[in-house]
Amino acid sequence: MNEIVAGWGRTARLVERRLSRRRALRWRVPPDLAVGEAGGPATVYYLCPDYPVPSGGIRVIYRHVDLLNEAGVRAAVLHHADGFSCGWFEHSTRTVGAPSTRLSLADTLVVPEVYAPFFDRIPSGPRLVAFNQNAYLTFEHTEAAGPDLYRRFEAAMTVSGDSAEYLRFAFPGLRAEAVPNGVDPEVFHPAAEAPPKRLALMPRKRPEEAAEILRLLGRRLDGWEVTPIEGASEAEAAAALRTAPIFLALGRREGFGMPAAEAMASGCFVVGFPGFGGRELFDGDWARGIEDGDVLAAATELAAAMARYEETPEPLRKQGERARAEVATRFSLERQRDAVLEFHRSLTG
Repeated sequence: MNEIVAGWGRTARLVERRLSRRRALRWRVPPDLAVGEAGGPATVYYLCPDYPVPSGGIRVIYRHVDLLNEAGVRAAVLHHADGFSCGWFEHSTRTVGAPSTRLSLADTLVVPEVYAPFFDRIPSGPRLVAFNQNAYLTFEHTEAAGPDLYRRFEAAMTVSGDSAEYLRFAFPGLRAEAVPNGVDPEVFHPAAEAPPKRLALMPRKRPEEAAEILRLLGRRLDGWEVTPIEGASEAEAAAALRTAPIFLALGRREGFGMPAAEAMASGCFVVGFPGFGGRELFDGDWARGIEDGDVLAAATELAAAMARYEETPEPLRKQGERARAEVATRFSLERQRDAVLEFHRSLTG
């Protein structure tokens, strides 16, 4: 237990160093993009950083492109370098590199919010659409963000009603639409048998709170295995979630809260911080949303859930099944597909 806590102290320091590096904004600089006359069919390009480690936002970009292509809408992920493609999840997504791509006036360029400090480097010509997957980071990306930040964009997509409301308030007149995420049930699904006493969590965003919650639990963790999921591939994360009946959600200012959604889809009973944008995931008796930062309440709810599972696993498993069913209905790939297609069709009439 003490070794886990000490390890997370080191993780917190590592995270801080990583954040310091990120403040340099180097990877947020978009590539040079060429624009010419239309020479082929109109294409929807999703600009995407060459980011080789697991990132839920990049996974969503790839899925949007897949859904568009499957529906007969020509689309591609536009990476900075020729030949780059994410390798931490299985896919056959069409990817292209900026050096070998020439945009046309008939194309649509979808630009993630991470490029906000350098929106002025995005060329004019193609239809510009913003993809803001976490509105709470809007003003962290650029100190110069003001009411004209999105003036060149025809519209903005986001992933929750919460973020859409944020963007509409911050940028009056901006068309901001929520295009909900989907969770793949073939990847994230419950185990057939009751999992062992295991508590899973993804501590990257709140390592200090995670360590404090575990300290509060103390000996209540005896007999339980704590399973931090860090730097795992999509398949590895799904496999880990299937082996845990309880998941500690550590969302912080989330656009949606994909880890919690994937845990619910895996049959976990989820306790933790919704992170604002994830509140719609916690709006039923299948999970326990905790007031942001209230580590004592989180530990108390976890202790109660663990005690229930130790006494009789089945009732908690039924709540996990209810969570899975809710995610399968409200955040299905079909619902995501329909929303993505409707958004892009609305742009072209």
